[in-house]
Amino acid sequence: GPYAGKETGETALLRDLWDRLEPGGVMLGDRVFASFFGILGLSERGIDGLFRMHQRRKYDFRRGRRLGIEDHVVVWTKPDRPDWMDEATSERYPAERRVRELRLKVVRPGFRVNELVLVTTMVDADLYSKEELADLFLERWNIELDFRSIKCALKMDILRCQSPEMVRKEIWMHLLAYDLIRGVMAQAARAHGRAPRRVSFTGAWQTMKAFHDSLVEASPAERERLVAVMLKALAG
Repeated sequence: GPYAGKETGETALLRDLWDRLEPGGVMLGDRVFASFFGILGLSERGIDGLFRMHQRRKYDFRRGRRLGIEDHVVVWTKPDRPDWMDEATSERYPAERRVRELRLKVVRPGFRVNELVLVTTMVDADLYSKEELADLFLERWNIELDFRSIKCALKMDILRCQSPEMVRKEIWMHLLAYDLIRGVMAQAARAHGRAPRRVSFTGAWQTMKAFHDSLVEASPAERERLVAVMLKALAG
């Protein structure tokens, strides 16, 4: 998408992706995407959404159809037409939309907040329990951690190439390195009975760099032993 000028915000870029999303899917997003028109735009394409509640939207768990503790179904009403939407599209959208609001406590280490209020189009509590929705949304945190690893550990916070073609190559090289490191981490986790996400990316990268020279200079037999030692060190 464009990097400057109008229609360069996250929600504008998402609208460009709407028609590329597969019906039957679920979109996870932060609070900026939790809007009436954003949710309706996904719904008419057969896509459910699970978002953090926007900070300006008021909620009251004493109202609506109660599904459980701090978990209910309410009706959102259509707001005024935003500037980016034409009148015909606004008229096509219904005046109301049922959504589910829920609040959950967060006990995951490293998470920035201790509670979240979410909104979703998955209103059937028999099909989608509060616990399952909470676990699903918290998986999104892994994406933030992945971006941090790529930018900080692999130093992709600054792109140094000058031409678009070389910038693309620079990005792809970082992503390739990231995937290769993750692959080694998965091997280490599987070999030592750990969940891959419980292995530190930064620690794994530092360990691999520490073993690099020895692995390059080792004989095939010695290299196999060193790899085993490295995987054990990665798994902690």
